[in-house]
Amino acid sequence: MHEMSLMSEIIKIVSEDARLHGFSKVDSIVVIVGDLSNVLPDALELAFFHFRKQGLGMLDENTEFEIIREVAKAKCQTCLFEFTPDYRMALCPKCMLPNCLLVSGETFRVESYEGSDEL
Repeated sequence: MHEMSLMSEIIKIVSEDARLHGFSKVDSIVVIVGDLSNVLPDALELAFFHFRKQGLGMLDENTEFEIIREVAKAKCQTCLFEFTPDYRMALCPKCMLPNCLLVSGETFRVESYEGSDEL
């Protein structure tokens, strides 16, 4: 489950940035996870709860975590049909040609976090 290492890195990066901005704790973290990002949102959330319980970085028992799901979308470069692909490489369901461009769904990033000076 690589989500444990991903979440560990997220907490590390957010905590370092929060320290630079003078925060003493992280109140919330928001992450965007695309449907084709190879990240399992449930496993990522489980990893967050595990690390929150341990007090990793600047987390405490009240730190919140939100996952924004990014739907996968593709567009055929031949017939311009837009659709939801099951995989990164997809045939257009309209013209059946493999000339599709993935428009969204691969994102995995920290969208934002909130911190405070209160302990």
